[in-house]
Amino acid sequence: MFKRLFKAKRDSLSARDQNIWKTIIAITLPAFIELVMSTLFGMVDMVMVGQIKGEAGKAGIAAIGLTNQPFFLLFAVFAAVNVGTTTLVAWNIGAGNQKKARSVSRQILLINIGLGLILSLAGILAARYIIAFMGGNEDTMEIGTRYFQIISAGLVFQAVTAGVTASLRGAGETKIPMLYNLGANFLNVIGNYILIYGKLGLPELGVQGAAISTTISKVIACTFALYVLFSKKGISRMSIPLKGNYRLDFSIIKQVFNIGFPAAIEQVIIQSGLMMFARTVSVLGTAEFAAHQIGLNINGLTFAPSMAFGVAATTLVGQSLGANKLEDAERYSSLVHRLAIGVACFVGLNFIIFSYPMARIYTSDLEVARMAGTVLKIVALAQLGMPSQLTLSGVLRGAGDTMYPLYASAFGIWFVRVLLAHVFVHVLGWGLIGAWVALVLDQYTRGGIIFLRYRSGKWKYIKSRTEVAS
Repeated sequence: MFKRLFKAKRDSLSARDQNIWKTIIAITLPAFIELVMSTLFGMVDMVMVGQIKGEAGKAGIAAIGLTNQPFFLLFAVFAAVNVGTTTLVAWNIGAGNQKKARSVSRQILLINIGLGLILSLAGILAARYIIAFMGGNEDTMEIGTRYFQIISAGLVFQAVTAGVTASLRGAGETKIPMLYNLGANFLNVIGNYILIYGKLGLPELGVQGAAISTTISKVIACTFALYVLFSKKGISRMSIPLKGNYRLDFSIIKQVFNIGFPAAIEQVIIQSGLMMFARTVSVLGTAEFAAHQIGLNINGLTFAPSMAFGVAATTLVGQSLGANKLEDAERYSSLVHRLAIGVACFVGLNFIIFSYPMARIYTSDLEVARMAGTVLKIVALAQLGMPSQLTLSGVLRGAGDTMYPLYASAFGIWFVRVLLAHVFVHVLGWGLIGAWVALVLDQYTRGGIIFLRYRSGKWKYIKSRTEVAS
């Protein structure tokens, strides 16, 4: 009798585990493909710019590097909206309240359009001052300014797409964002080829052509995202009528910002810190900064999978807690974390083995490639800290526990990466290697803080306290 009971329980647990794995794969795989492929497309962008003949290629890579962190800082404003959206939608979907989830989508669309227009204009007007602040020199000042202005013009479209994507991910629909984002990125690569090198009878625009192509691709992604949102064909459970009530609902907006505001502050802290980190490296010279940028670009192959697992963790934990299934939330988070570490270690091993050949794809300058190969070997050492930091932050965000990722980022970025990079580069004279050693230490610091919060288990009860406070 006891044997039969044990066997029945074992079979039941096996079936449950199988369902958990299927759910994890169904949500993670599309986000994984989307973010990894988007990273690869971004790498192709940089490779294309790097293949421009002469010193222009090296200067182009450096100029784009100068614009990346300031642009990400502008876009950090949307973190509050997007993180709050994914979490709130996931809670309502888990609770079976699909109507409320759709209302959240409508409000987020309004907010992101308004904020996007304001920040697009700010980026266009402040471009030259931003590039000067970042340390732009004669090689990069004009190129960087034009690139930043064109990219900023597309920020409003990117904001709308991000809002729709956040809603869909909260509902567990990661396949649809994968399709429209990958499609737009593929068209961006084609546009780059035509506009950077002057094909099909068009003028050769170089770095400016890359910016134009990127902005057009954002418009295309936004168009498809809005089509999904307003479709009458039921493409998504989050679809809403085109004609409807578009008045601001401040109760929903308050909930979104209560959850997401710490995430926005976190992103501002991260991006401003990374901007100072980039400034520290930029003074080393154009060649060093080009190598640094190549290293960051390739390093995205590690960030992208961990971010995909973080997206899955936010959705799965959010929906589980919305349905008051605390045990499921813990089980999902544990499995996703282990998967993320396994993938990151595999990528890190490839960085060690293939670092120099990967860097050579970007540039014909042997010295730049050598330096970039060295930093990839260094960052391979961060492959336990990075997935823990990104994936378990996704767990905490799904629970509405957005303060601890903020604490971890503030300490790790400013007191470890920025401060130690300055010491290693300028005081100890370690150059580019010193900056990347600081980067690795930052990843383990943030990963450690997030892991300790996760192990405490307190994140499982944040949602109930948030609802009481509301």
